[in-house]
Amino acid sequence: MTERFAIYYAPSATSNLWERAATWLGRDAANNETFNGPVAGIDRDRLLNLTQSANRYGFHATIKAPMALVEGATEAELRAALTAFAARHQPVPLGRPRLESLAGFLALLVDENEALQDFAAYVVEEFDSFRAPMSVKDRAARAGRGLTERQTELLDAYGYPYVFEEFRFHMTLSDRLGETDGAEIGRAAATWFKPVLEEALVLDRLSLFHEPDTGKRFTRIADFKLGETE
Repeated sequence: MTERFAIYYAPSATSNLWERAATWLGRDAANNETFNGPVAGIDRDRLLNLTQSANRYGFHATIKAPMALVEGATEAELRAALTAFAARHQPVPLGRPRLESLAGFLALLVDENEALQDFAAYVVEEFDSFRAPMSVKDRAARAGRGLTERQTELLDAYGYPYVFEEFRFHMTLSDRLGETDGAEIGRAAATWFKPVLEEALVLDRLSLFHEPDTGKRFTRIADFKLGETE
């Protein structure tokens, strides 16, 4: 079994944003619920076909990308490290999210934020000791996606190319879309998410997601509130 863990930001599982995003994607990764029926006038089967990858990963913003644990490391140790890390860091204001196409993917983005960039870098560095080295196959698959020289350096150093200055906070809502699909899904998303786009986001927690085996769905298994001590 090749299980992986990811350290993400996800809003509270009882928040309006989480509930709307889970309904949009057709799956609540925290509560193991699935949703049927159309959303904003779009047939569920059509929407699921355009959100397959986003559905599998669950609603989130990547901070530390999915990783197999290095030999000898345990989930309990990772959870303990997350608890200690979260206690040392305060929430980061993100401002209001906006819907935008990012390289063809519909996503919720926020404005650039130095505190956010610094925090994400801390997470990447702090938890890299838990990461098992990439396999040759995985490295080749990543490197073959048109990375820049700097992104390839980051891939080799941290197992993921979009960290540090390459990091851009985003919460993915679709797979890569063509022009026609992108326009239709964008209009529907603008309608569906309008009630929550006026609410400012705060990165107030790190969420641990778990993939039990290669290609399986990720589930949200724990939250670690920033600035809280036991």
